[in-house]
Amino acid sequence: MSAVTISRFRPCIDLHDGQVKQIRGSQSPAEFASLYRDHGLTGGHVIKLGPRNDEAAKEALAAWRGGLQIGGGINDSNAIEWLEAGASKVIVTSYLFPNAAFSLERLKSLASIVGKDRLVVDVSCRRRGNRWLVAMNKWQDITDMEVCKESLDLLSEYCSEFLIHAADVEGLCQGIDEDLVKKLGEWTQIPTTYAGGAKDISDLDLINTLSRGRVDLTYGSSLDIFGGTLVKFDDLVARH
Repeated sequence: MSAVTISRFRPCIDLHDGQVKQIRGSQSPAEFASLYRDHGLTGGHVIKLGPRNDEAAKEALAAWRGGLQIGGGINDSNAIEWLEAGASKVIVTSYLFPNAAFSLERLKSLASIVGKDRLVVDVSCRRRGNRWLVAMNKWQDITDMEVCKESLDLLSEYCSEFLIHAADVEGLCQGIDEDLVKKLGEWTQIPTTYAGGAKDISDLDLINTLSRGRVDLTYGSSLDIFGGTLVKFDDLVARH
């Protein structure tokens, strides 16, 4: 009998110009990392959105060595450096899609450098009709890869997790992409974190039901620690 899985809350730290992107206040990236560490919230991620974020990212990783994943500009030349800085895993997107075309060779190369168990592939996507296509460069450029069972099966041969932002609903606090979550529950064979549109603590139950516990959830703009008013961090910790 297979073990029962339950969708978890996964924390995040999004960095823009060295600051936590969503926050309205003065809390530092390292303070968020410490908060997640103190509550035992594992499997979270730090995403560097553009330049001038390396120092802030390293401060967050140092605050909880081995407790956070790192993404944003990861490639074959810097991945080891970020693992040595304290990241549990590296998250890769754009490097795998030169000129918006998927490169299996690059994926194999990066997996051989860091190891499958320390590699997360970000297949954040935009909806096109009844399909979802991987998007990169702040989700503005559509690639040639469709998010589907076949592509996820291929990618999972070389990585240990997926991170998937539903870019069309990201940051809007108007609800998750239920169709995508349901499909991910059917398609994915490895741990998967979904982000985009979560606006209520009940979304965690919804994700759990739709994906049969196979997809975890990240909250962003709706969360009170980021200045939101819809979801309380303490309530998520209690649920976790």
